Amino acid sequence: MSFITFQSIRKAYGSGANPIVAVEKLDLTIEQGEFMTFLGPSGSGKTTTLMMLAGFEQPTSGAILLEKTHIEKLPAYARNMGVVFQSYSLFPHMTVAQNVAFPLEMRKVQGTQIRERVSAALAKVKLAGHADRRPAQLSGGEQQRVALARALVFEPRLVLMDEPLSALDKNLREELQLEIRRLHRELGVTMVFVTHDQSEAMTLSDRVTVFNRGRIAQLGKPAALYDAPENVFVAGFIGDNNRAGGLVAEIAADGHSASLRSGSAVLRGKAHPGKLTAGGAGILCVRPEALVLLVRNAATGCDNNVPATVTDMIHQGDHWRIQLQTTAVAADGGWTAKCRPEQIPDGLQIGGPVTIGFNSRDAWVLDLGE
Repeated sequence: MSFITFQSIRKAYGSGANPIVAVEKLDLTIEQGEFMTFLGPSGSGKTTTLMMLAGFEQPTSGAILLEKTHIEKLPAYARNMGVVFQSYSLFPHMTVAQNVAFPLEMRKVQGTQIRERVSAALAKVKLAGHADRRPAQLSGGEQQRVALARALVFEPRLVLMDEPLSALDKNLREELQLEIRRLHRELGVTMVFVTHDQSEAMTLSDRVTVFNRGRIAQLGKPAALYDAPENVFVAGFIGDNNRAGGLVAEIAADGHSASLRSGSAVLRGKAHPGKLTAGGAGILCVRPEALVLLVRNAATGCDNNVPATVTDMIHQGDHWRIQLQTTAVAADGGWTAKCRPEQIPDGLQIGGPVTIGFNSRDAWVLDLGE
């Protein structure tokens, strides 16, 4: 049975003929114990959806159910959900222990139990020795750990997090991502996490809901979003992608593969059944790491081969980033290849010719209008 259910949710601001629609036709279920991430750019509807679940916003229409109970009109304080915001929202005049104890005191928990549960919560977030400090004496990462302990201390069944790590530097953010993963595994609590950072979503989530313009663009496991994007928006938002526009030349009988005429080339890739029209506008997407580069007109052994020129070579530690320009296909802003050092062919140089190869199994032909 689904734990959280959104049914035909719509959220609009303003009245009259042209309200601002933040969320439209949202149908979504979240399973108990799941780590669900809402991912999307600013203004996509992800935070509004979280705020409706938390009770800080009410939907214009539709229903939100916790198990079988309607909660869309229930006030936030009555939903018994832990919430962690981007701003830590700690009380500066209170100690760490007092901040963490606050939700227990509001629930009239006995004093002895409060001390025990606060101590356990701080131990879970690795702040056992910080109970008597005040927020101003903590680093940003430590303050966010306190906020997380406060959200967990009353043992909610659901924890909501609105971009809690975005204010932290890269190394600290990655450290806390692993801590959140650990807590989720250990506690088994359902978590809903909002972020615009695709890497963060891929690291943390059981499933990811990708939002675009107030609607769900795609919902699935991180690997599925990366390996099998269903539309141009997801293909571009999740990871790097090379693109070639054109017209759909042919669709296989089973609908699972297609070819695209782009410039002077015909390119082949996978397709989603029923989502392409022969003769219609389409776009081929292929990941930079899927490209094979060869010089001196050597055969790549790939299904697709495109002549190009190397415009730049950038060393990035464990791989090289090769910038490419081709006039053979209608490429969007040039192409990029990611190659490990041993994959760089002899003779590859800036300004030199190269053949770009990739297999149809590593590319997607998508409807341009999706």
